[in-house]
Amino acid sequence: MPVAAVTGATGFVGPHLIAALARHGWTLRLLMRRWTPLPSLAGVDAEIAWGDLSDEASLRRLVEGADAVVHAAGAIKARRPEDFQAINRDGTARLSALAPTLPFLLLSSLAAREPQLSPYAASKRAAEEVVARRRGPWLAVRAPAVYGPGDRETLAYFRMAARGFALQPDRADARLSLIHVEDLAEALAGALGTLLPSRVCEIDDGRLAGYSHADMAAAAAAALGRRVRPLRIPQGLIGAVAALNGLRSSAQILTPAKVRELFHPDWVAHDRSLAASAGFVPRYDLAAGFRHTIWWYRAHGWL
Repeated sequence: MPVAAVTGATGFVGPHLIAALARHGWTLRLLMRRWTPLPSLAGVDAEIAWGDLSDEASLRRLVEGADAVVHAAGAIKARRPEDFQAINRDGTARLSALAPTLPFLLLSSLAAREPQLSPYAASKRAAEEVVARRRGPWLAVRAPAVYGPGDRETLAYFRMAARGFALQPDRADARLSLIHVEDLAEALAGALGTLLPSRVCEIDDGRLAGYSHADMAAAAAAALGRRVRPLRIPQGLIGAVAALNGLRSSAQILTPAKVRELFHPDWVAHDRSLAASAGFVPRYDLAAGFRHTIWWYRAHGWL
């Protein structure tokens, strides 16, 4: 069985990605800083390379004898702008240099389409540019907003909806694509065998024009079985909260740069070449995906 060297196994997407790769016949070697129980490893042929993206020796152990690299690790929040580059760009460069000819699959973000908006977006674009200079085959997959079982970042949205309201940016023209985490994992696993031609591509749940924030609130209301009132929040107010977050000692997801991302009007996936070439058909639309996510949160006592 071919060996996939995988980073990001312990993140939100990671456990789902591990399960999908195993279903597609891959033996797994996982980069891990410390032991974290992963239910998706049950019955999966996997070994651990201890270390992180800053440790060249660990990365060398990860890729030695591997048949492909799946790079899903990355920072979505950081205390300083340069920390995004250190992890997302430099970590990618270090890993890529140690496996210059292996097929290389990078999990990127639609944010990379607009690198001027935030240090995060700039770092994801920089990681794509690193991979694009490789000698071997590569694919950078830009994911939209991802939700589903195990996600703690969007849990706050569902908790608000369960109380009867949903905060959203005060921008009526804003639209965004979404994808359930299990569908994303399946798309990535399927794509690993279809890397050529090397390119940057996008993935979503198949909704051509994406969703409005009102669509999300309606889907949450239907899944929860209660009325959910959308509340539009001005950019200045969200920006003030983000500025206060900057005074905290720990990294926060809501920063002034993240506010610029939130108020960008177009986060819709426009490219469907990956779905076509890999034969990917999403399992979850928004209604089914929200129902499944809320069921999981309730089953695990998160909601």
